[in-house]
Amino acid sequence: MKRKYIYPFFGTILVSISLLFGSCNDFLDLKPTSSIAGENAIIDARTARAAVTGIYAQFKSLYSASNSINALALLPGDNVRFGGTQTQSVQLDNNAIPSDNLSIITVYQNLYSLVNRANWVIADIGKVTDVSLTQAEKDKLLGEAYFGRGYAYFELARGWGDAQIQTLPTTDLSTIRGIARSPKAAVYQQAIADLEEAENLLPEDNATRNRAQKSVARAIRAKVHLYAEQWELAEQYASQVIANNKYELAHPYKAFFSPPFDSKESVFELNYSSTDKNNHWSPWFPSSLSGSYEFIPTQELIDLLSNPSTAGGRSALIKTAGSYTYGVLYNTNAGATQGTDPEYIIRIADLYLIRAEARARKTSHDYAGAIADLNEIRERAELALFPTGITDESAILKAIEDERRLEFALEADRWYDLARTGKAVETLGVNSDYLLFPIPKYDIESDPDLGGNNNPGY
Repeated sequence: MKRKYIYPFFGTILVSISLLFGSCNDFLDLKPTSSIAGENAIIDARTARAAVTGIYAQFKSLYSASNSINALALLPGDNVRFGGTQTQSVQLDNNAIPSDNLSIITVYQNLYSLVNRANWVIADIGKVTDVSLTQAEKDKLLGEAYFGRGYAYFELARGWGDAQIQTLPTTDLSTIRGIARSPKAAVYQQAIADLEEAENLLPEDNATRNRAQKSVARAIRAKVHLYAEQWELAEQYASQVIANNKYELAHPYKAFFSPPFDSKESVFELNYSSTDKNNHWSPWFPSSLSGSYEFIPTQELIDLLSNPSTAGGRSALIKTAGSYTYGVLYNTNAGATQGTDPEYIIRIADLYLIRAEARARKTSHDYAGAIADLNEIRERAELALFPTGITDESAILKAIEDERRLEFALEADRWYDLARTGKAVETLGVNSDYLLFPIPKYDIESDPDLGGNNNPGY
């Protein structure tokens, strides 16, 4: 177990104007200069497409490098420890996170940049009269923007709780005045509303996995409902995705992250190429293999993944070279095509475990259904099946929790699973005040709408 020691950090924080505007350097530069700048920038088919491409580029910013959403999801948990020297990652690893932590600031900024990029598309694409932009394509682009915004609010809610909801693009100071933090439940509802709109607008095909589709919106919505503890809706939307024959569990387990990729396991992923590389592999690999070896599997995780009775085929997530055991979810395409592995945002395995948990927790418990879903994952992992007929809810939920830990061992989930269930308190020794991240200090200090108030404990 990687036990956490909590140190009190006090400070002020919130959504600073500078963080809302992408990569703006001037505090009063109110146009998102890292994407499409200025009012009426989306004026034709070309600029509309470019603006939505910018939304996907912002997704990549969220998941790239060490100051990423991966670091926030992995390092505070018990699957991965930090082996480098960067202060911000050491703080995450120790759950001693001040409000000026660089990773917190970077992810928070990138999430609001994603919101702002989406807001520009939502506000302006309806004004485009270019005849080469058909209504079907316009709906698709608008749906992708709603999806991006909904995803951003989901991440803000599960990471920070209460958050400022902005639904207009930042054009001047008036558009960001008077926006106080909304309760976490309202932020989840905003995410759900955006994802519902995305679902209505988006198309579906049998091949696309790297852009938002109708089923992608449903998949993320199922996850939002899970976090919002809306069990029946989580089950409903997970079931819709599972029923789509576009998706299925890859066999064996390692098939989903083996070349040539794009397996039916993937519901939504970010794709990379030799000219647009995914460098997320580097923190996992030892220096002898050209990595920085900063994200190191904990001994507890290594023991679990090395045990055939707990991991099964998921032992393929780690390798050992000399004295180093390292994660290999990324860079399986090493060599001339190094860095072309996808980033996995959500897989069909997640939908099975979301539905399993929802079925076990909902008012009219469906323990048999929960066990059936759990066993889909265990069977694919080449494990003994969980016994049918059990009606002990705590035992079923513990089994689901254990599967989530190993199924997504190196993906951006473990900390959030521990935090949302309160297990971080008993598992890691984390004070309950620290189950949410702090709002960045500079936002608190610069935005009067935040009233100088941070999350509890910060």
